Order: sequence, then C-alpha cells, then structure tokens
Amino acid sequence: MADGPVFETIDVRTVPKPERHPLIMAAYQKLDVGSGLILVNDHEPKNLKLEMEAEFAEAMAWEPQSSDDEDFRVLISKRAATPLPRVLADVEELNGPAETSGSVWQLQPQSRDLDANIIALSPGGEIKEHMGPGLDVLIHILDGGGTLETELTTIPLAPGQIVWLPRLSRRRFLADESQGLRYFSVHQRKQGLTITSRH
Repeated sequence: MADGPVFETIDVRTVPKPERHPLIMAAYQKLDVGSGLILVNDHEPKNLKLEMEAEFAEAMAWEPQSSDDEDFRVLISKRAATPLPRVLADVEELNGPAETSGSVWQLQPQSRDLDANIIALSPGGEIKEHMGPGLDVLIHILDGGGTLETELTTIPLAPGQIVWLPRLSRRRFLADESQGLRYFSVHQRKQGLTITSRH
C-alpha cells in the first residue's frame, strides 16, 4: 500500500499567541497548489479559520484531523493559486433606513488593492464638510437620497447614480430627512485608513 502525501507540520503551541496567525498565514502562502500543512494547536483555532476563509475563500481547504485532549490538528491545503472570485454581500439585505450613521459593510481581505465600504446615513444625518483623501473615490447611490455639497455646487443624490469624488475635493453629505442615504464607496487602498461603525 502506497504511503500518503507527507505534509509539513507546524506546531504553534509554544508560539506566543499574537505571532500565531501571521506565522500560519505566511506558511500557507508559500505552499504550492495541491500541497498543505498540518497545524498543531492547543485549541481549535476558530478565529484563524474565519480569517483564512475571508482571505482565501474556497482556494483554502480546512480538514480537522484526529486530535486528543492535548492538541488540535488540522490539515490546511492550498487548492488554487489565488483567492477565488466570490459574492461578498447582497445590498438588498443591507437596505432600509439606518438607525445610526457609519460603515455597515467593509471589504475585509487584507491582501487587496482596493478599499470598499457601504456607508449609511440615518435620516437627516450628515458627513460634515471635509477635504477628501488624496485618492479618487467612486460612490454608487444604493437607496434613500440627499445632497452632496461641493465647493461651488449642490448635487441632488438619488438611487442609481454613480458619483466621482476627485482627490482632495471638498464635500459634505446630507441625508434625506425621511429615508436617510446609503451608498457604496470604492477607491484605491490607503494603508492605515480604517472606517468603523459608530454606535
């Protein structure tokens, strides 16, 4: 009977916790397609699995192996050379007036060239006047309405519009008093820029 494939084993039980995920992610990225590694940990790494699924989707296979009380073992395999295209969100599920203003969806994978968000403004909400980043931004109005105030003009916003915000341009968003405003925003990734929901 032929022996099965031999996989590299990475035992992270003695590795400090903050170093575990980066170590495993780096080891996975070095794998050839069709190969894998055996991860040995002191617990089931559910957060790591979620992180890798968000990053690599179905290009990564996760197969728990026989374990005991002392360790948890999983075979992590590389099924494709790159992360696979996939559906990330359904805007229909995110529609309707927002109770609070902020980002309600963000593009999550760390290995990306774009930043994308769905921004919701509650009825009557606003994004105060400010100068935009040093990046061109495209927004697509999803639902609701309102106005975009520029340095010289006011633009009515309605669902279906695609609006270009040139880099460093001044802008202020005002949401409709009854419906609020929801739009999709995308631009080249700016390292260190994060948008979080406000509660």
